[in-house]
Amino acid sequence: MGRAFEFRKVRKLKRWGNMARVFTRIGRDIVIAVKAGGPDPNNNAKLRVVIQNAKGANMPKDRVEAAIKRASSKDEKNYEEIVYEGYGPFGVGILCECATDNPTRTVANVRMYFTRNEGTLGKTGSLDFMFERKAVFHLAAAGIDKDELELELIDFGAEEVEGDEEEIVITAPFAAFGSLQKALEDKGLNVINSQLQRIPTSYAEVTPEQRERVLAIIEKFEEDEDVQAVYHNMRLED
Repeated sequence: MGRAFEFRKVRKLKRWGNMARVFTRIGRDIVIAVKAGGPDPNNNAKLRVVIQNAKGANMPKDRVEAAIKRASSKDEKNYEEIVYEGYGPFGVGILCECATDNPTRTVANVRMYFTRNEGTLGKTGSLDFMFERKAVFHLAAAGIDKDELELELIDFGAEEVEGDEEEIVITAPFAAFGSLQKALEDKGLNVINSQLQRIPTSYAEVTPEQRERVLAIIEKFEEDEDVQAVYHNMRLED
């Protein structure tokens, strides 16, 4: 399936670079989670995941608490979660997960990023065949026996456990997210980040020069404040 793709996603927050944008995205995730399940993380598994991700991104605790408090207010705006998908240059599929309080603004911006870069915005579901949703967990590797962990997590849905001396990446089916999240919590492991990611089922082959051009376009999507995550099916290494 191209584990190199997922392994680069482990360092996504580092690649974003601008922590202000990262914190804004996490703040929106907090709002969505609180409005869906309430402000108590003990009773809201989705909020627990977001708080865990905030910690992994080094988001200050007081900022997380303030975001939860704001999200609990009736005056806090609601965010609609929308997925936009289309093709960039060289036939590369690009899919954007957005959280927005103004869908008209968001779709106009996304369409502009496509059309100004020789791409086209497609219909909802047009890239369903190109990606499959997976639960992906990133753990700090210190003190963990990777092979032993894999054996322990198979019963909870883990498909692959990979990594290096710094981080371990666990991949599981979409439906196993909840059970695996709870298993990791029960084991007290240091989870840096956990997400439902979209993993390519096939890859677009490009030259190094074309790759750099597509990456520059993807960066434009990632810089948009309404975009929570960007996925593509471009092969990232020769």
